[in-house]
Parts: sequence; C-alpha cells; structure tokens
Amino acid sequence: MERVSTVVRRPEVSCVFVCHDGAGRVLLARRSAGARDEPGSWDCGAGALEFGESFEAAVAREVYEEYGVRPLGVERLGVRNVLRGDPVTSHWVAVVFAVRVDPGGVRIGEPHKFDALAWYGPGELPAPLHSQCGESLALFAAR
Repeated sequence: MERVSTVVRRPEVSCVFVCHDGAGRVLLARRSAGARDEPGSWDCGAGALEFGESFEAAVAREVYEEYGVRPLGVERLGVRNVLRGDPVTSHWVAVVFAVRVDPGGVRIGEPHKFDALAWYGPGELPAPLHSQCGESLALFAAR
C-alpha cells in the first residue's frame, strides 16, 4: 500500500509596523545581505505573531527587537493578504500598524537583518523599496 503524504499549508500572521515620529517622518530599515529576502531594499518593520500573543504585544516586542525602542503609541491601520510567488510560495496575513516612537532612541537591534536606518518625510522615500513596503506606507498615508 502506497502512502500519500499530504502537506497542509496555512497562511502565517505578520504584524507589520510603520514607525513614525509623530511629525510626518517614517523610519525605514535597509535589509542587509543576511536578510531573508530582497537584500538592499528599504522596508518598514514586521514580525510573526506568536501563539497566544496579542497584536499589540507582538508589535511592541518586534519594535523593540528591531529598533531598540518601546512604542509611544500604536494604531491599527488595516489588514493585507500577502501572496508571494507564482505559484504561491509564501502566504501571510499582514495586520498593519502605525507606531509612534522616539527618534532619539532608535538603533539597529538586528544587524544580521538590517544595515541602515533612516527617517523619511513625505515624498522622500528611498529606492529600492521592499516589494511589500509600498502598500503598508499607503495605509499609513491614508490614516
């Protein structure tokens, strides 16, 4: 009797955050050579939701891990269904947040993932942007 292996794949949940200074500037990180994908591109932050964790707790944990600061304010902006690849090889449900932080405390917390941080005002975005960053920034701009 031949056994057929069935792999059940499910989407993962990601908390995406657009950190801002409260005065119109957003914080972006350049992905380093060790990043999971799209090295050299600029991106807002994100991290996987852990089992039993609230969205807000995940955002606070990830902002601290990536940028070394605690959120001063967290606002949910929306949800995105992220399908990558053709055929699809990666599927994420991205819950997107605006997170106000103190610009003076920001630092690279994960140098294996990021090699630069910079603040950008409206219309001053760097290139190249990560393929998923633009839609998150659009949700931020529309708030």
